[in-house]
Amino acid sequence: MALMITDECINCDVCEPECPNQAIAPGEEIYEIDPERCTECVGHFDEPQCVAVCPVDCIPNDPERVESQEVLQLKYEALMAQ
Repeated sequence: MALMITDECINCDVCEPECPNQAIAPGEEIYEIDPERCTECVGHFDEPQCVAVCPVDCIPNDPERVESQEVLQLKYEALMAQ
């Protein structure tokens, strides 16, 4: 399942550099996660790094993007092949 950033985001800038897939970028008001690039850090780390560093816990799973570990692994492999 891809992650999302809620409107509780304080734009502290700590999540963007932690993303190994470059899925996080500044949006119009808060940071946003590109669900096509988010693998929840599968293939890189044991836990999502953006969630680990977020000081306000505003990065939950996106209920609109339910993906299994296998799908996240395939997405990771496709991103690495590019």
